[in-house]
Amino acid sequence: MSFIKLVHGAGAREMWKLIEKVIINNVPPEYRKIENGVGLDVLDDGAAIKIGDKYLVFAIDSFTVNPIFFPGGDIGHLAASGVINDLVMMGALPIAFMDTIVVEEGFPIKDLDTIIKSMTKILFENNIALIGGDLKVMPRGSIDKITITGMGIGVAEEVIIDKNIREGDKVIVTAPIAEHGATILATQLGLLDKARDLKSDSKPLTNTVLPVIRKYAKYIHAARDPTRGGLSSTLSEWVYGTDLTIIIDRAKIPIRDHVREFLDALGVDPLSMASEGVAVLAVDPLVADEVVEELHKKGETYSTIIGYVKKAPNKIVSGKVVAITEVGGKVLVEPKSVNLPRIC
Repeated sequence: MSFIKLVHGAGAREMWKLIEKVIINNVPPEYRKIENGVGLDVLDDGAAIKIGDKYLVFAIDSFTVNPIFFPGGDIGHLAASGVINDLVMMGALPIAFMDTIVVEEGFPIKDLDTIIKSMTKILFENNIALIGGDLKVMPRGSIDKITITGMGIGVAEEVIIDKNIREGDKVIVTAPIAEHGATILATQLGLLDKARDLKSDSKPLTNTVLPVIRKYAKYIHAARDPTRGGLSSTLSEWVYGTDLTIIIDRAKIPIRDHVREFLDALGVDPLSMASEGVAVLAVDPLVADEVVEELHKKGETYSTIIGYVKKAPNKIVSGKVVAITEVGGKVLVEPKSVNLPRIC
C-alpha cells in the first residue's frame, strides 16, 4: 500500500507492519530505549526508565472515539481509563496524568466542560494528579469535534513486558469481552435502540486488577488490555514470530448474551472487538488458579482461565492462536482488522 488506510489503525497485522516499516526501521536499536529500561525494543503498552530500585513507567494514547458521548462513558472517561489501564498492564501504580486536547472552532464549551469533568473524576477517584497539558483549537471542519491524547506516569518495582510469555502459561481473562466495541458499533450504525442493554465497559483497573498484578508480578509473563483488535489481536501479538502457540477454549471466554447476540446478528467475531475494562494475563501455571481466586476477591468475578501456551507442534500453528470451538472443532484465530474506525 502506498497510502494510509483506516485498516492501519485497527490494531491488527496491518498496523504492526506499518509501525515496523515507518517507525521501528527509522530508529536505530541504541535509541529504542534507555539503559536498563523498556522502550521500542518490546513495543508494549508503555515504556519504563529505571531510577534506583524502581521504574518510572510512561504510557501515552490518543482518543478519537465517535461518538464522543456513548452509553457507559465519553471521550474523557475513555482517555483517563485507557491510559491508566496501560500503566496497570505494565505493573505500575499510576500517579500522574497529562493531556493534549485538540478541539475545533465552534465546539460547545458546555460539552468540553462535561468531558473534562468526566476525565478528572476518573483521575481523582484513583488518586492520580493532573499535572499539565496543552489545548489547541483548529478551524471549523479541520477535525471532527475533539481529540484527546493522554500521557500517564506510574511507578513499578517490577515491569511486566509481553515478550516474556512462555510454554505452560495459562491465559486469564478478567471480564466479559467486546462490550465497548459492540456499543460503539451499534451507535455508529444507528442500531442502539434495537440492541438491548449495550453499554461500554470503560473503567480503570487500578483497584481490582493492579493489586493482583503487583502481588504476582514475577509469575505474570504478559498482561494487556484488549482494546483495538480485541482479544484475537492481543493473543496473536504475544506469540507472533515465536515457536509458541496459544490454545483457547471459546466456550470459556466470558461474554454477555446480549453482546454475543448483537454481534452474531451482524456476523462480527466478538474476539476481534475492543474491550476497555478487561485484562488478559499470561500466568505461570503454578499460581494461575490463585490469581483467578484473588481477582474474584477484588471484584473481577468473571475472571477465568480460557487457555494455555504450548510449543507449536508444526509450522502451521507456530506463532498463531488456535481456538477450540463450542462444538469441539479447532480453528486458527487470525487478528482481524474490523472496519470500525474511531472506536477509541
